[in-house]
Amino acid sequence: MTVTAHPASKTAPPGHKLGEQLFRFACAAAATILLAALAGVVASLFVGGLPAFRAFGFGFLTSTAWNPVTETYGAAGPIVGTLVTAFLALVIALPLALGVSIFLVEFCPAVLARPIAVAVELLAGIPSIVYGMWGLFVLAPWFAAHIQMPIMMGAEPGSLLDRVFAGTPNGANIFTASMILAIMILPYMAAVFRELFLTVPPQVREAAYGLGCTPFEVTRAVVIPYVRRGMIGVIMLGLGRALGETMAVTFIIGNAHGLPSSLFDSGSTIASTVANEFAEATGELHSASLIALGFLLFVITFAVLAVARLLLREDKA
Repeated sequence: MTVTAHPASKTAPPGHKLGEQLFRFACAAAATILLAALAGVVASLFVGGLPAFRAFGFGFLTSTAWNPVTETYGAAGPIVGTLVTAFLALVIALPLALGVSIFLVEFCPAVLARPIAVAVELLAGIPSIVYGMWGLFVLAPWFAAHIQMPIMMGAEPGSLLDRVFAGTPNGANIFTASMILAIMILPYMAAVFRELFLTVPPQVREAAYGLGCTPFEVTRAVVIPYVRRGMIGVIMLGLGRALGETMAVTFIIGNAHGLPSSLFDSGSTIASTVANEFAEATGELHSASLIALGFLLFVITFAVLAVARLLLREDKA
């Protein structure tokens, strides 16, 4: 069997080839502009933070000192706070997002599934500053009065429980900041998980139910393996958003630059430190340290996305 050229390729108007070339050029230019902008951001952050890296060296990454008066800066506190809050937020949000999405796909009546799904998507669009204000004026006081104080008063002095939950009972701490982050990434993750589960062919589910599988067995052995690669991507994207969140965390984390010693201790993140101090950074070294923090946040986020790509590649293999 011979394959012949499509007649349209011979009868195409003279401007057709020119239009195709312009279309390809426009697409290539868009990709080039994106990469150039990304490279420009990375280069500007590195160059802006270079004075801090030169002044403090590797100690900038390991020191917890942050004193604008003595021009001494260290990034260890914000780095640890960023990683801890993002990880705790993911631990809290992931099972809830899976539960919401599985309920909407497997158990919820069709007449209710769509309105609930729309409500979940609307929650994902609420500005972060709204979450931050709600956390500061509603969640933090309630958490301090009903959760933090009873736990701290019931813990035996010197015990493991006392060390893990020590802190100032004002509701502004690492744990409440993680809860706010979890509430923020939960709707996004639940909405995308739901779309992933809907891609599973109905025949696959029906075959599993026909073999006598329970809904839990169908979800565990059929649905999740079918969309496993997509789930890894959603988890990493949720983690990436938690790493870079600024205003909501700034309102409620306590903004202390030292290393947090407990879940109820105050802390800071890279984004909250930059948001709090950039407008007041008058010294060259102070500004350079904040820009260096931005560069480190980019490196951390890039590392998370690189790990996601690696996991997806290994899963595909």
